[in-house]
Amino acid sequence: MAEGGRFFAGQEGSASQRHLLGLQGMHPTRIEPFLDLAESYVLLNRSRKTQRDLLRGRTLINLFFEDSTRTRTSFEIAGKRLGADVINMSVSTSSVNKGETLLDTASTLNAMRTDLLVVRHAQSGAPALLARKVDASVINAGDGTHEHPTQALLDALTIRRHYGRLQGLTVAICGDVAHSRVARSNIHLLTAMGSRVRVIGPPTLIPSEVEALGVEVFHDMETGLRDVDAVMMLRLQRERMSGGLVPSEREYFRFFGLDSARLALARPGALVMHPGPMNRGVEIDSAVADHATQSVIQEQVEMGVAVRMAVLDRLSRRANS
Repeated sequence: MAEGGRFFAGQEGSASQRHLLGLQGMHPTRIEPFLDLAESYVLLNRSRKTQRDLLRGRTLINLFFEDSTRTRTSFEIAGKRLGADVINMSVSTSSVNKGETLLDTASTLNAMRTDLLVVRHAQSGAPALLARKVDASVINAGDGTHEHPTQALLDALTIRRHYGRLQGLTVAICGDVAHSRVARSNIHLLTAMGSRVRVIGPPTLIPSEVEALGVEVFHDMETGLRDVDAVMMLRLQRERMSGGLVPSEREYFRFFGLDSARLALARPGALVMHPGPMNRGVEIDSAVADHATQSVIQEQVEMGVAVRMAVLDRLSRRANS
């Protein structure tokens, strides 16, 4: 597996026809069908006529080695709305916690005739390893600091619904970029779709090699936020930090927190985004997070269900073609 602390990794995350492991190197012609199909599921979900038989008789397993609320719940809802039998495997009480290896787990899942496997793991590359060993279609729900493809897809869908496009927009990704799989997947997707991406944060939280991904780097919020169309805030991932990379939370907010004054530097009506969970008063002020017209944080959660329905739909069709 790829080293957990590396932001700039190789191509092992790229998606195949059967799996969605990452967005690195994915062409727009493969990204757009996910977004277009998700758009139809937004309308279906809002109509409340959501029970479909597309995945009837199929088994979806959520295999989460890390805690999650939004991602696991939205995959569960997505699977059930498409008619799948959904199982949430609790790793804390499973054989994995008793010493079973990841490859042993793969053998067990194969014996269960699993159709769709959603994996979140602390180690970069774990979903890719499972994809080579199981018959099921594997979806990466976040691996180490590598990628989180469905989060980037739902972020892109949210932006596209407001602007009607991704091409030509400027998006700022702010905060702990170094430890963020969300940032990495968003950089791959947005640059592929023609957006201009800025990353903003202290030097200790910006990977030195990130410019090779085609982004602009800023270490000053006021400069970096000028005239952007969307601002994506990231939380401090202290659980992945090896040392004191930032000062106190109060000092961090003073220099890199998003408040109303800094948001005013962006374009009028610029979107405020956050993948969650939020740390109010650390990376984002409550008045901005709850802004009546500019905050789309709750909309991101809604788009998450639609995107994951689209991913399950497309991958299940490909597996049977």
